[in-house]
Parts: sequence; structure tokens; C-alpha cells
Amino acid sequence: MKENDHKEETTHFGFRQVPLAEKAEHVASVFHSVAGKYDMMNDIMSLGTHRLIKRFTLQLTALRSGQQVLDLAGGTGDFAMQFSPIVGEKGHVVLADINQSMLSVGRDRIIDKGGLQNISYSLADAEQLPFLPESFDCVCIAYGLRNVTDKEAALRSMHEVLKPGGRMVILEFSRTQNPMLSKGYDFYSKLWPLAGKLVTGDSDSYQYLVESIRMHPDQETLKSMILDAGFSRCEYHNVMDGICAIHIGYKDAT
Repeated sequence: MKENDHKEETTHFGFRQVPLAEKAEHVASVFHSVAGKYDMMNDIMSLGTHRLIKRFTLQLTALRSGQQVLDLAGGTGDFAMQFSPIVGEKGHVVLADINQSMLSVGRDRIIDKGGLQNISYSLADAEQLPFLPESFDCVCIAYGLRNVTDKEAALRSMHEVLKPGGRMVILEFSRTQNPMLSKGYDFYSKLWPLAGKLVTGDSDSYQYLVESIRMHPDQETLKSMILDAGFSRCEYHNVMDGICAIHIGYKDAT
């Protein structure tokens, strides 16, 4: 037997290599740690810009009254609460996350606002979505894809649960081609673990978040992955000169 036959398959967790089967557990530990102050840290790290970016993403979902939408890796419920009034009483929003701590924070926030009758909750793995094929008019995943172990499997699963003519919207950190902006952003993001330590007492989780951004595919690579997953076409919009990008993949109507 060859020596390589004994080697365990690995994947990246930030800059570290970990056994493939263990990445989900490592990611879960990060989000269990940060769930309680996730939204506060988003405001600190983005200087509030994440709210404007999410507003633009919301427009790109093109949701209408009566539609079904999956807020995947929806965590604390920001998008779900905005989707709810758009799809209305005849529509439905599923807030889904693989992490129970994040999902609990999202559910509690929605309950605190009096509850929204057209939102339900699902503890779900993006790689194997527990929904019937062709269930949703739109699947939206914001700042979640980079944490998925098998991104190709997740993209295929999202394609499967979309109705013909539906769209998938991915908001994620990406790559800027502006050298000065890239250097400034690199320097600024290195401060996030310190902010995490001061605000939450946890610097390691925010160090992982910085590293996971660096390891995520760039705009064109992700576009190719989306097309390979079965989407008929894909377009993307750079935000903040490419620091973030919003990809939209379309499922054939026939």
C-alpha cells in the first residue's frame, strides 16, 4: 500500500489545514462564540457600511409579494426580517443556518419585534439542504458561503431547491483590484481580532474570519463555480471596488 493512501484529506480553516471532516465543527465553534455580539461586531468592522451593502443586495433579490425565499446562513435574521414584508402574507421566508447559536439569536430578535408570521426556522446544512426540489423563488446567502466546506456541493444544493426561473444571490467578501485600497483594507482588517478581543473577549474567532476572507474565491472563480453547479447564467456586482461582490445565478425557466 502506498504511503499516500494513509493520508487524511484536508481542507483550509483560515490559513490552517484541518481534516476535511472537522472543518464544520471548527466553523461551528467560531459562530457559537461570536453569536451574541455578531451584529455589533459587524457594525464595528464595517464602520456601518454592511447595512448599505445589504440594502443593495436586497434590491437584487427582486422579490415580489407571494414568493418563497430561503435566507441561507441567515444567522441573526437581518435579511429574513426585511424579506418578510416584501413577500407578504401569501409569501414565506425560511431563516436557515447550520449553527444553532446563530439561529437562536435570529429567532429571538424576530420574537422581540413581535414575531413575523411568515417566517419559519430551519437548522440546515447548505451542502445538503433539507427542502423539496423547486421550493424557492430565491435563495440568498450573505457572508456565509466562505465558511462552507464543500462550496460546489452547496451551490448544487441551492440550484436544486430553486424553482425554474428562480435566482440565487450570494453576498460575500471578494477581491479588489485597486492596489492602494487593497493595502489599506488588509491593514484595517488586521485590527479586527483586536476589536474582537476588546468587545467579545475572543480574538481567535475574528482572526479566522479575516483568514477565511483571504481564502475565498475571487469574483471570476466563483462565477465559474456557479455556472458549473448548473446555473444558466451568472452576473456579479462589485461593491466598494471589489472588497465585496454580489453574485446572481439564474436557474433556467424551462
